[in-house]
Amino acid sequence: MDARAGPARYHAGRMWEIIQAGGPVMWPIILCSVGAAAIILERLWTLQEKRVIPRELTNKVWKLVETRTLTERHIEALEHNSPLGRVLAAGLANRDKGRELMKEVIEDTGRHVVHELERFLNSLGTIAAITPLLGLLGTVTGMISAFEAITTQGVGDARVLSGGIGEALITTAAGLIVAIPSLIGYRYLRGKVDMLVVEMEKEAIKLVQSFDRLDSRAAAGAHTAAGPRAAAGSRAAAGQ
Repeated sequence: MDARAGPARYHAGRMWEIIQAGGPVMWPIILCSVGAAAIILERLWTLQEKRVIPRELTNKVWKLVETRTLTERHIEALEHNSPLGRVLAAGLANRDKGRELMKEVIEDTGRHVVHELERFLNSLGTIAAITPLLGLLGTVTGMISAFEAITTQGVGDARVLSGGIGEALITTAAGLIVAIPSLIGYRYLRGKVDMLVVEMEKEAIKLVQSFDRLDSRAAAGAHTAAGPRAAAGSRAAAGQ
């Protein structure tokens, strides 16, 4: 028999005893802890910077634009590449409709992307807020149980009070144990989203400004080409 099985069973049994001693309020607290852990792990994976804002993505897209090799297939692939790619694809799909419309579409798509980045964060914040209240509820129900025991059996035996007091203390501790990491995770992930949004805005602005420079060069080239033609026309008119 494995010697480690004994301590493992002892700890599992002890944990089960603590959960039972905490009373019915322990179950919603446990559900909150599972939900908070799942949300934090999922958001930490999803909100990795390399997944949201791939390096050099904007520069690669711009090279396709400059070389005039950008196609609808590229835009479709870009839309499914990442949240930043979705924002850039929205702008590129409307690149021929004017600067203002392009910016408007980028901003509208950006709002949808931000909403997706913030997914589950409100639920995590709710868990961080209600678990201490659940712990307080367990404290109240535990003290009610203790006073009921005093009413029916008196105060001669301390063991009569131990059940209610134990329930009150266990649920309070459990609520705080879940609430503190949940609040830390919520604040961290909220700050992470804000940072990613700022970086995406920078990349989108960089793309719009690149199109402005391209339009300026095209206008300057057209003006330069028109100059010699106008001069040649003037000379021809003078010769006549």
